[in-house]
Amino acid sequence: MKYIELINKIKDPIFSLQDLKLLKLQVYPYQLSMWTKKNYLVKVKNGLYALSEKKKTLRNEYIAFNLYQPSYVSLEWALSKYGLIPEMVYNCTSVTTKTTRTFQNLFGLFSFRHIKKELFFGYKKINDNGQVYLIAEPEKALFDYLYLNLSKIKNQADVDELRLNEFEIKKLNKSKIKKFNSLANNKKLDLILKLIFK
Repeated sequence: MKYIELINKIKDPIFSLQDLKLLKLQVYPYQLSMWTKKNYLVKVKNGLYALSEKKKTLRNEYIAFNLYQPSYVSLEWALSKYGLIPEMVYNCTSVTTKTTRTFQNLFGLFSFRHIKKELFFGYKKINDNGQVYLIAEPEKALFDYLYLNLSKIKNQADVDELRLNEFEIKKLNKSKIKKFNSLANNKKLDLILKLIFK
């Protein structure tokens, strides 16, 4: 198969070896390797490739969603996106029910933190010009961050160090976050939430 045939048949800018099989496309490993060397393709991870001509348009959230599933974007990346923390975040952060993992590729660093299956909710589906991904709602992004970093947050000083945007925090639905924590049943997180929403 020629590269031009591949790009005419592949609909998504990121594709896997499994996608090629489902489309019944006869592409050999040496061809993928050659096309990657020629910069026609970008290797996202083993068995996952992106079309080089589309790489500038790819959203980090979409790349993250394709890298490791099930997952949704949350934690620092989502907190920054919603203006809940002042820092610019360069590494895309997600949560998953799978093992904690980190992937490094041409697009950057993508980290995935493990969360219990019972707490894998509170996200919405986004379709940005065909780039589909899941992202935590603002309340869930904050909950996920606090829940997964409880060992570092012990008192008011630690809460202050998070530099949460008070104006944006006030917009959050407190009862929603409390409901999340009732499912986690974490007394320490209850105390931290009281310090944040005092």
